[in-house]
Amino acid sequence: MKKELRTTEGAAPVGAYSQGLVVGDFVYTSGMGPLDPRTGEVVGDDVAAQTHQVMKNLGAILAAHGLGYDDVVKATVHLQHLKRDFKAYNEVYRSYFTEPYPVRTTVGSELMDILVEIDFVAHKSA
Repeated sequence: MKKELRTTEGAAPVGAYSQGLVVGDFVYTSGMGPLDPRTGEVVGDDVAAQTHQVMKNLGAILAAHGLGYDDVVKATVHLQHLKRDFKAYNEVYRSYFTEPYPVRTTVGSELMDILVEIDFVAHKSA
């Protein structure tokens, strides 16, 4: 059984997908971009600013189910310019977590007018 997560504090879907789903003890988020949840506009013109907005959007989705960044167990990250932007993105990303960090895959991808997109898998402990 799955339950949809939706919050106005995170960027609204721009296609046929949910912001997040609860399945058992796990929360799966969609890939989030750096969109302002109120305006729908891209926030920031560099990867650091965009990563902060993505993390805020993801944090809002987690919070909708009573979770936080420390509940994240897996992250998948897409960077428009992997070699150029990895260091700056990684510094921002790291600032949202404590050790042990979630497992993570980071790849270069062709993105639509954004520099970073991230999705999470989080686990809710009993």
